[in-house]
Amino acid sequence: MIRRIILEQSHRAHVGHIGSCLSVVDILAVLYSDILKASDPSDQDRDRFILSKGHSALAHYAALHLKGLVSAEQLNSFCTNGSYFGVHSDHRIAGVDFSTGSLGQGFPFGVGAALAARLQNSSRRIYVLLSDAECNEGSVWEAAMVAAHHRFANLTVIVDVNGQQAFGYTRDIVDLSPIGARWAAFDWDVRNVDGHDSAALKEALSRSSTKPVAVIAKTVFGKGVSFMESQIKWHYFPMSDLEYQRAVSEVDAQ
Repeated sequence: MIRRIILEQSHRAHVGHIGSCLSVVDILAVLYSDILKASDPSDQDRDRFILSKGHSALAHYAALHLKGLVSAEQLNSFCTNGSYFGVHSDHRIAGVDFSTGSLGQGFPFGVGAALAARLQNSSRRIYVLLSDAECNEGSVWEAAMVAAHHRFANLTVIVDVNGQQAFGYTRDIVDLSPIGARWAAFDWDVRNVDGHDSAALKEALSRSSTKPVAVIAKTVFGKGVSFMESQIKWHYFPMSDLEYQRAVSEVDAQ
């Protein structure tokens, strides 16, 4: 359903970032089905979810809609004049705790939120979804050092390792492999999973630790639509009517 909504809304609004949204669908489905305790946005002790890769906001809106936090009318305002539902996340939307989009900034927000939970003696947990290319940003590693130093065991990062970014493959721009070893070197509890395996994701996200946790989720850019998978153009390009029909038929068949 999340994939279907991404295709419908991106086609209606004639905007891109489709491939980036599709790669995180299964991560969001597991978070919102099995992990996050955040059904009431007004509950101060709710878990916090931060979409640091803010350009995948449409996937997040779809998950919030399916959880009943975003109405069909709100969802249908995606990328229309005057709407808070833009290409990047906006904190004025119920269920969105932080506005994101400037890459490398959402994760430091998460570290701050983990500190706030500790100071308030709250049991809430903080989950941050990063992209692998976002780890090109120095602010990510500054925040990782702070979190490890303070042993923020209430903090979990999920790195969407789809191997792509706006203008090329991550390995050709700034090679981060092996990315799990880099997080481990910063003293994080690293868990490598298939980012499209729901059971593996649930297990990795559920297991407790005495350290901050980094779930390294290997994903496929454009997952679920054959002609989008691993294709750079679908970072920005919108779909034609014919491409939309083909994409929907493939997702529906699944």
